Amino acid sequence: METVWDWLTIFIFAGLVTLMLQRSSEETPKDKLWQYMPAALACALANYLGNEGVVWAAVVILLATLAYVLIVLKVRLPWA
Repeated sequence: METVWDWLTIFIFAGLVTLMLQRSSEETPKDKLWQYMPAALACALANYLGNEGVVWAAVVILLATLAYVLIVLKVRLPWA
């Protein structure tokens, strides 16, 4: 946990885990476990690229990950 990329990706990954645990405890879960895999792998890739100095690619991947969470996992924002 030395770089900004470590903290950003861990923060997003922790949100994914929390979302998965919350939704999997519902009586009829609407998400499948595999739907969380692309976002988790994207966090790992963004962290690697950010630590290697390819900042533009890491930013694009993190933004795409957030878009994936909003669109595919259908997270409702509290202010929307």
